[in-house]
Amino acid sequence: MAPQVFFHCYPTALGHCGIAWTERGIVGSQLPEESAAATRDRMRVRFPAAREEAEVERLPESVRQACDGVRALLDGEPRDLLEVVIDDSALAPFDREVLAFTRRIPVGQTLTYGEVAARLHQPGAARAVGRAEGHNPFAPIVPCHRVMGAPAASKAANLTGFSAPGGVATKLKLLAIEARATGQQVGEQQDLF
Repeated sequence: MAPQVFFHCYPTALGHCGIAWTERGIVGSQLPEESAAATRDRMRVRFPAAREEAEVERLPESVRQACDGVRALLDGEPRDLLEVVIDDSALAPFDREVLAFTRRIPVGQTLTYGEVAARLHQPGAARAVGRAEGHNPFAPIVPCHRVMGAPAASKAANLTGFSAPGGVATKLKLLAIEARATGQQVGEQQDLF
């Protein structure tokens, strides 16, 4: 029998985010939609059997800490959120590997899909990495916004394909928040290696 899924929506500097969990850990995180109601609706679509928990006081401590961590990250604190326990058991093994690696990309640093593939010892898997990042159910706990397309003639050209609400504009906001948090000028995120 599948465990009961719960979800909660909470305010952040960018709008209302959503989080879903079972007793095994966080099973999903949602960046803000255009309104709190739209985020709630998105969570209901993503987790149709979930029960909403609207009362902060009733959230498990681990979920409350995850919400606080996301809120702090979006407020501009350099947070990596590695302490958040996620349950990625529903993901394919390759996707789990990609997202586990992505979680370790430090705030203020970026990699390309190809660089992630190479570091996973699968240099020909850039498209598969892109697909895994595009299906990341844990944004921004798993910071897929720190992974982008190969460098192109213009810096903005490699910021394509961000699947979160707001698309590339949201990715740019997240990268700008992290750049400020690490003392960089916006657009100067450092490569990991």
